[in-house]
Amino acid sequence: MLTRALFALALICGMSSAAFAEDAKVQALGLADHAVTQEELEKGEAQSTPKFNTPAVAYALAAGLKKGDTVEVELFNNDNSLMRNTGTAGEDGAKVLVQAGKRGVPAGGWPEGNYHAKVTISRDGKTLVEQSSKPIALE
Repeated sequence: MLTRALFALALICGMSSAAFAEDAKVQALGLADHAVTQEELEKGEAQSTPKFNTPAVAYALAAGLKKGDTVEVELFNNDNSLMRNTGTAGEDGAKVLVQAGKRGVPAGGWPEGNYHAKVTISRDGKTLVEQSSKPIALE
């Protein structure tokens, strides 16, 4: 009987931790030609796509986080990580906006290639969510 009770408790705990992992989500992810605001992203406004001669900023807005969750966003050219930034949730239910990129333009413009943003949401060292935006070529 005790074994069954412990088994049931283990199942319940396992289910609740799985539900915990589902609460963290990506509300917005992409690239823009400027540093975006949380208000812009929450309104669902389309962002201007970066060009080879404009700033390029990868952004991610994560929601449903628990205190201590980390949100890392990276700007990639093909498979090469160019820049990365991390934010941490200060409280349960928090939203965190993290951006990585350049507000200026590299000398000679951005190199050719396909650019994308990648976000990773982690809790207690374990990855909960990993997502990438659609790659785009900077014209």
